[in-house]
Amino acid sequence: MSQPKGTVVLAYSGGLDTSCILVWLKEQGYEVIAYLANVGQDEDFAAAREKALTLGAKKVFIEDLRKEFVEEFIWPWVQSNAVYEDRYFLGTSLARPCIARGQVKIAKQEKAQFVSHGATGKGNDQIRFELTCYALYPEVKIISPWRLPEFYNRFLGRNDLMEYAKANGIPVPVTPKSPWSMDANIMHISYESGILENPKNHAPDGMFMMTVDPVKSPSIPDELEIEFKNGVPVKVTNLGDKTTYSSALELFMYLNEIGGKHGVGRIDIVENRFIGMKSRGFWDSPESTFVRHCINKSQEYVAGKVQLSVFKGHVYVLGRESPSSLYNQDLVSMNVQGDYDPTDAGGFIKICSLRLKEYHRLQSSMIPKSK
Repeated sequence: MSQPKGTVVLAYSGGLDTSCILVWLKEQGYEVIAYLANVGQDEDFAAAREKALTLGAKKVFIEDLRKEFVEEFIWPWVQSNAVYEDRYFLGTSLARPCIARGQVKIAKQEKAQFVSHGATGKGNDQIRFELTCYALYPEVKIISPWRLPEFYNRFLGRNDLMEYAKANGIPVPVTPKSPWSMDANIMHISYESGILENPKNHAPDGMFMMTVDPVKSPSIPDELEIEFKNGVPVKVTNLGDKTTYSSALELFMYLNEIGGKHGVGRIDIVENRFIGMKSRGFWDSPESTFVRHCINKSQEYVAGKVQLSVFKGHVYVLGRESPSSLYNQDLVSMNVQGDYDPTDAGGFIKICSLRLKEYHRLQSSMIPKSK
């Protein structure tokens, strides 16, 4: 063991990487505090606590962040309609700053000089974790093992970690046959590594834990009504069995249940990494704060209800209503003239056509005349 170097708060999941990192940090002479955030993953938290203590953690903090994850991270995402590359709903991107914020809180509380994480040196999570830590705790020192030569030269990959785990009595949930890297939270589950690194390979059916295969999903849709205020859901009602939820966490979990039941939300995507190989991590930057403020302002009058049918991997909008909508049926109706003079359209069209006429006049003047 090395000489004592101080206290480090490790973002701990109980998986292969962070379990090995916990023991490795102890080898390097650090006192380790394990921090495990509950953001909705399916986890035996009591077992994770016991495992961390067995591996030598000085303390273990487990916090339930699900409510704040939904209200302070997922709802702003809903307000902004942020969808990455037309498909990905940013489940990992949103969870990391939420987790890092909690990690920093514990580091300050315990007067720890260091924080650490298990993110690789190639991906986005290192950026998400560390930018949040530096923003909220500028003087903190970050230990990123996968960027340290003494770590990555010793552990060239997961097989080396597996051997290290065996040698140090570290129980791990993965085997060399299925070396997935999985990130799960209340919003999604994402996988990478292993055979998934070849984009030609199909994702094995058993990997889908939150959604039923649409082929095996019910043949009768669930019809829901979701009520919005300030751009976020405030109530969901199942129009069939009249089930109703209005708290953010319960509402979100119920929508997950219905969506999963009907196989909604499966995607296969190859992302673009921020460092030149995926999505962004500047949650606590001034520009992100400004954008969220603008989004909040834009959502002041976004209120109303939408009726949905959830069926066979899809969500269909059945109807919508809003007390603050700019939609005016009398104005747009083909059956009622309303407060509109059709003759005005002629002038509008002529104004819009001016640049088109000039463009084609110019093109015609540039065509060489035949002799």
